[in-house]
Amino acid sequence: MQISKNILVAPLNWGLGHATRCIPIINAIIRNGDNPIIASDGMALELLKKEFPRLKFIELPSYEISYPEKGQFLKLKLLKDSPKIWNAIRKEHLMLAELIAHHQLDGVISDNRLGLYSKIIPSVIITHQLQVLSGSTTWLSTQLHLHYIKKFDYCWIPDVDGVQNLSGLLSQHNDDDIFKVYLGPLSRFEHNPKSQIKYDLMVLLSGPEPQRSILERKLLNEVKRFDGEVLFIAGNVRGKQQMEKKGDVTYYNYLSTEGLQKALDRSDIILSRSGYTTIMDLHKLGKKAFFIPTPGQFEQEYLAQSLDDQGIVPFASQEDFKIEMLEKIKLYKGLDSIYSSTTTSISDILSETFSNVNENSEPIPGSLST
Repeated sequence: MQISKNILVAPLNWGLGHATRCIPIINAIIRNGDNPIIASDGMALELLKKEFPRLKFIELPSYEISYPEKGQFLKLKLLKDSPKIWNAIRKEHLMLAELIAHHQLDGVISDNRLGLYSKIIPSVIITHQLQVLSGSTTWLSTQLHLHYIKKFDYCWIPDVDGVQNLSGLLSQHNDDDIFKVYLGPLSRFEHNPKSQIKYDLMVLLSGPEPQRSILERKLLNEVKRFDGEVLFIAGNVRGKQQMEKKGDVTYYNYLSTEGLQKALDRSDIILSRSGYTTIMDLHKLGKKAFFIPTPGQFEQEYLAQSLDDQGIVPFASQEDFKIEMLEKIKLYKGLDSIYSSTTTSISDILSETFSNVNENSEPIPGSLST
């Protein structure tokens, strides 16, 4: 009889994307008959507690990531906060040894939490950023990120290998010291082509404060001029779910995965950040969208510009956006025009990752190396 494994799943608390793209991973662990234990902090932890109320949860040290009110100061803000971030990385790495012993862990899956690597058990990092864009310091930020990625046994990349992908150049790197596994795009949603459209526009917000709240206030004002039914999801998971209806605008502070799936199915177009997890979700659902990248976040700005250049999704800066710009969506192909799939299931990758490893947690080259 197969013995169930205890696998730690630990997403970074930077917006909600890292947590939500771990949901299909957690579900696959459960389907495999193993036991996921979830570790994070802040809103990411709160969201996963609501999604999986019966699982075991652990609070990790916070990276304390926040955004300045003016996007051009983001790099300076992150530089100023870097001692706190490195301290949190060091603390979670030390904490992992205790967690392995206390919870009898058989493996760890970290979504961009850089301290959760181990020489005792197999460790996986999930990231689509083999290149970390930071303007003039891109080379340095990339090398720092790769330094930590190489401490993990495997790097799971939620995209496909090659140029016909969703993340562009971000997920491409030829470093042979990284054991890369391309998962294909990850999404917690399933496409339902039979759904009937109820909402002409869905506003879907996420991301760290204060930029999430700044955009929420701006868009609540902008949608007053929109001609049609609007569903507004604020992306604030603290507290209980609340709904408010004002004229043609239906407002929720947040929705569960099940509720959000139904809401997306019933919405014609989506207005959101250009976070990579959101892009993967909208690609899976075949939705047309308009993006507003978080000010100063180079990755979101790159993804939005790249998709606009390809005629797939239009975008505008947060400062310049006006609701009338949504008319541009009609001129773009949409995210379902990108072919992006993989033949290996998450369940199979999980099984191989946590069984195909020797006593020193060194990867054994095989079908996972892509």
